[in-house]
Amino acid sequence: MKPAPFVHHAPRTVDEATSVLADVGHDGKVLAGGQSLVPMLNMRLATPAHLVDLDRVTGLDGVEVTADHVRVGALVRHADLERHEQAYAASPLLRQALRHVAHPVIRNRGTTVGSIAHADAAGEMPSVLALCDGVVEVASASGTREIPWHDFFLGPLETSLAPEELAVAVRFGCLPQGTGTTFVERARRHGDYALAGVGAAVTVVDGAVDRARLTFVSVTDVPVVLDVTEPFAGAEPSAVDWSGATDLVAAAVTPEGDIHASAEYRRMLAVELSRIALAEAARSAAPGAGRGAA
Repeated sequence: MKPAPFVHHAPRTVDEATSVLADVGHDGKVLAGGQSLVPMLNMRLATPAHLVDLDRVTGLDGVEVTADHVRVGALVRHADLERHEQAYAASPLLRQALRHVAHPVIRNRGTTVGSIAHADAAGEMPSVLALCDGVVEVASASGTREIPWHDFFLGPLETSLAPEELAVAVRFGCLPQGTGTTFVERARRHGDYALAGVGAAVTVVDGAVDRARLTFVSVTDVPVVLDVTEPFAGAEPSAVDWSGATDLVAAAVTPEGDIHASAEYRRMLAVELSRIALAEAARSAAPGAGRGAA
């Protein structure tokens, strides 16, 4: 199929883009990488009257790394962020998760901010933003604002962005020193949407578990962060039986069944992946363990 007719806008600045969005309102859609939007247009699941193409907008393709966060502009491709060595050094979780995003050809074009703004429950990067306590930077014709991750995601494919607003960047917070991370998922075929996925962050202080948190893919409607510290606090990471998080995870996830897997299978998979992810994150948090799998 082909898209329904639309007016194509090619602004060159953020101000021009937000001006168009202010004019067209609900009739407009923003195009960045297009790896989610274009298929929806072709299948006529989305039929905007106006398409605001960001490809020529200047100043949105940068990655900035500070001691506190990794800031990613709206036109940064998944592949560019995946290969960004400073971003990896500051937050290995980004690369760990990005390796699971679709296929390389999709990562070469798709954008990290676009994936987050799409708010697909099967997407990896919204969950990473949550685990990193991230923020979405938003611009409109009337000004700018910042939306914490927990206020940004309202439901599947639904965010708190107003029709006239543009997500110009996201900031992934850097996790505390001594934190190990990992991201694991299972799909029918590599590159397919995950049947279930889990990101884990374990902080070790003075040789003992200080904090352990999880986030999920494909088993919750919106990104959530589950704190599972209590059963493990103060324990030596290598001596921990991470299956102690089983009941907490099983109660936190709310999967739905489909033609690929039943709800119960997805829940079981989320529980088992959580155990694996926590153990891997704890190992990478150990002194001398390096930065985790790249």
